[in-house]
Amino acid sequence: MTFEAYAYFRTQGKLLAGAPGDLHQRVRLYQDLYQDSGKRNVFPLIAAHGTLWASGFFRKGALGGWLLSLAYLLEPSTRRAKLRSLAAFADTFRDINRRVCAEAYALYHYTKRYGGTPFIRRVIGNDFADILCECHLANQFDVAFTQAQREKLFTAFIAWEQETIVARAVTEAFHALDWPAVASLALRPRVNFAYFKHAFHMQFENFASQDERIRQGLRAYRWAEEVELERVEALARPTLFAALGQRFQYALCW
Repeated sequence: MTFEAYAYFRTQGKLLAGAPGDLHQRVRLYQDLYQDSGKRNVFPLIAAHGTLWASGFFRKGALGGWLLSLAYLLEPSTRRAKLRSLAAFADTFRDINRRVCAEAYALYHYTKRYGGTPFIRRVIGNDFADILCECHLANQFDVAFTQAQREKLFTAFIAWEQETIVARAVTEAFHALDWPAVASLALRPRVNFAYFKHAFHMQFENFASQDERIRQGLRAYRWAEEVELERVEALARPTLFAALGQRFQYALCW
């Protein structure tokens, strides 16, 4: 099948992924993708945790930015400009999150229905198409999909979305952020997903680095396998506090 069929699933993915701020809607969509694969495609499960973490990170970032902006109380126009720059930066990352979710939905459901067509192989490459189709076949016939296969599929997914969607947008977002103090903090986030134990976290040295994002993503996946995926799935749930905080953060940026 051709571009028109793929475009249909992309349109569906965009609708289901919601607006850039609908982070918890995307968590539910990621959970549905994981369940639909018979829990073989682990990328959406880890992406759900990444989205939950991002929700809290944006909330804390908005509060931190508001506090840092107090240094400009005597320069109200500068303060407003800094907060607008921060809000635009966060919105760019929410949009990246939305686009990744929509594309993950489209790739998964297109290949589930049509398989590894010549068209989709031109879009994502032969290796990615092959392992994704293996996942669908294993699910269809209810046969094992090994940990090695799960890691291969996760690696293919994260490498493709970073190269195709994330890398350029992240670079542009950091270039556009007109607040060096905030940019410095944003480059070195400490990432803790709900299934990480106290002794395990991901400390970024440079979040703008595509290689580091992929490397840390693989660490998060491998740790999920260590923890056991059933527990990781059980912890991929938004909290009431997070849902309320998601709304409150917008007020801090103005």
